[in-house]
Parts: sequence; C-alpha cells; structure tokens
Amino acid sequence: MSQFEGVFATGSKILVTGAGGFIGGHLVGHLLGRGFTNLRAVDIKPVSAWYQRFEGVNNRSMDLQEIEHCRAATEGVAAVFNLAADMGGMGFIEANKAACMLSSLINTHMLLASREAGVQRYFFASSACVYNLEMQKTAALTPLKEADAYPAMPEDGYGWEKLFAERMCRHFTEDFGLETRIARFHNIYGPLGTWDGGREKAPAAICRKVATAAIQGKPDLEIWGDGEQSRSFTYIDDCLRGVMELMAADYREPLNIGSAELVTINEMVSIVEQIAGVKLERRYALDAPKGVRGRNSDNTMIRKVLGWEPHTPLREGLGTTYRWIHQQIRDGKNDLIYNA
Repeated sequence: MSQFEGVFATGSKILVTGAGGFIGGHLVGHLLGRGFTNLRAVDIKPVSAWYQRFEGVNNRSMDLQEIEHCRAATEGVAAVFNLAADMGGMGFIEANKAACMLSSLINTHMLLASREAGVQRYFFASSACVYNLEMQKTAALTPLKEADAYPAMPEDGYGWEKLFAERMCRHFTEDFGLETRIARFHNIYGPLGTWDGGREKAPAAICRKVATAAIQGKPDLEIWGDGEQSRSFTYIDDCLRGVMELMAADYREPLNIGSAELVTINEMVSIVEQIAGVKLERRYALDAPKGVRGRNSDNTMIRKVLGWEPHTPLREGLGTTYRWIHQQIRDGKNDLIYNA
C-alpha cells in the first residue's frame, strides 16, 4: 500500500478537474490503475473533445469559473485535484494574459466549494512561472528553489494568477482548516497532450516540427528565439508520481515537481533529430515569444519531503512523445483540444 492509499480508501470519491487536458487525463488513468473507481472527472470542454476518457468514470462538462458548478462538482468528494486552467505554451501565455488571470475564478470558487463540501485534501497545480523573473535572465542559471518566488515578480498574467492562487490555498488552510497541497510544475510533457494549434509547449512543438519535416521531406524547421534559452522538462510519469506522493505527504508549502536535467532548446532539437533520424536546417525566429532566458528546478526540498525526485531522462521521454506525435501526423489527426 502506498502513502496515498494510506490516506484515502480506494472507494473514496475523488475529483479531477481539467480532466480533458493533458495532465488531468493522465491523472484519471493513473488513479484508475491504482484501484480508485469512484472518480469524477470535470472539464469545460465537451467530453467528446477530451484526450482521454475512461469507462466507469463520472465524466462531466462544466464551467468551473461558476461557483454553482464548483459546488456540484465537489459534492460528496473526499479529495480534489484541481488542474483546471486556461493555459498553453509561451506563445499563448504572452498573448492571453487576461484569459490566464481569469483562471483565478476557478481556484477561488473551487476552494470555497471544497470547504463547504468538507473536502479532506485539495491539490492545486501551480507553475514554475511564479518565480522571480530577475533570477531567470541567463541560460546558465542557479536552479530555482521554492523560496525564490519572493520577492514577487512572476510571469505577467499566468504567473501572477498562479502565485495568487497559491496564497489563497495557504490562507484557506490557515483560516478554515482545508488541507491544501501545492505543486510547482516545471514544463510537464509527454504523449496524449496538446501538440498543435497554438497552446502546445516546447517539447510537443519541436516533436511536431521535426516529425512533419521527416514525413514531408522538408529540409528545415523554425525555432523561436536563438535556441540558447535553457529549461528543464519533466516527463508525465514523474509528474504523476510527484502529485500523488505530495497529496499524501504532511507538507503544506509549495513544492517543485520538476526535472533537474537542464538543456537548451537547441540541445533538445538535436535530441529529437537523433530520435527521428534526420538533420535539419534551423531557422531562428528572433522576434517570436521565448519566455525567460533560463529556468531550472532546485530539487533539494522534494528530495527532503518525498525522498525522491523526477528522474526520467529527457531522451527517453522525448522518444515516447515523438513517436506518439509522429503517429498522429501520419494518421492525419488534428489537435482535438485546440480545435474542439
């Protein structure tokens, strides 16, 4: 029996919001695989547009910006995994700051409804975008530890919404006794996620571009910026393990869930080229959105709290992701989430 099963019986009613998206869909499948069968899955998109749908799950299409929908979603629920948000890759985030900040309605109303419903534990999916921008101006940076979110200067729009939501969780624990857990995700990637249409993140975008070039025989691909921006990327399986273990832990502070394997975008392109067996000419779009210059996860605290840290090598995770996206393109499929 794992720690999570020690806190929640497999018959406990568990809610996953954002279940039609990438991480939420994988989380529902992960919970089912661990024997949890009383699951409620909620997303604003029509159920037919979800990436993953599972038999025996109470799948609902609901707008969680509305308090009454939150109350209906949390009714009788023991644990909430709140992954619902309007978000995407850097191109989307930079062009949709107001839309990203409106996600604060989701977390505010979900916290209120969870308190009313007597929810035992509440998980909030935050982001490394909460970190102080002044500490992310070089590619060869010092990894970001949890305390580096303050003094506050997060990513405009999306980062501010996440940081505000973290404080809401803290104060609902302090003032109302609602047990909250907060993970700061560092670039989660993998198959069965957004890979086209404008909301995709860098690993999926690069896999798509390389796969398209390989299939169509194109000689080149476009890279946003000069390619020397540095990041760490966390495979979905590591993300799920971190979420489950944090939810079971007696720890109420924000916690990094991220790989410490730092690469530049150019290095990631080279890895995907090697996986695909191609070598492409690189065109650099220097005026395209590119985010901070460098960002990496300091995993000191997650090792202390959970006795573990994300460890899937980027090459391994990108191999699985590339093969899935390559097959989607070969099959002539579109990104269902974005085009729903």
